[in-house]
Amino acid sequence: MRVKSFTVNPFNENTYIIVENGSALLVDPGFYKDSEYSVCQKVLDDLSAKLHGIVLTHAHVDHILGVQRVKDDYDVPVFLNHTDLYLWNNVSSQALMFGLQINNFDFMPEPLPVQEQWEIGPFTFDILFTPGHSPEHVSLYSPEYELVIAGDSLFKESIGRTDLYKGDLETLKGSIREKLYVLPDQTQVLPGHGSATTIGHEKVNNKIVKAKEGA
Repeated sequence: MRVKSFTVNPFNENTYIIVENGSALLVDPGFYKDSEYSVCQKVLDDLSAKLHGIVLTHAHVDHILGVQRVKDDYDVPVFLNHTDLYLWNNVSSQALMFGLQINNFDFMPEPLPVQEQWEIGPFTFDILFTPGHSPEHVSLYSPEYELVIAGDSLFKESIGRTDLYKGDLETLKGSIREKLYVLPDQTQVLPGHGSATTIGHEKVNNKIVKAKEGA
């Protein structure tokens, strides 16, 4: 399995393309400029990879800016946890808060279940429920490849902000300790912003959430 990352849009968001055996999965497409999107298309073309779907860790505007253009071109399903669809249903209002323009979507995403061994095409992930940054937030964990796409839950030596809609610091700390820090230390963490890290590094060096509560 190969993972390609792109840092895009005014928020420097990390978008990921996962490729295996000629199949591809797109995670959190934040493409804002045509030039950003064209790089994604070139990767798919160069690898002769068929796109099977779009998976969202959550529906903050910086993670979904490119959803419509990808869906228009590739006609693939979009998956989002349905715990709370407020952010999805109000993407236009979210964008205006940051001086951006994007229309509300005219379709609903497919529900992304919180379960082990969720499959799409040749890909299999454990879908971990990791709220706190947003109420519907999930992380995608691959035990086989020892990596977790953590969205905006866990960053290198930091965590996602908790001052937006239904954000909650204690909930996020609990998600990190109970769902992410229990993963093997060598697990690579691919965050929604910033550089990659590992679970082991964060348990020792994260400035906000130590491995043990109260530490």
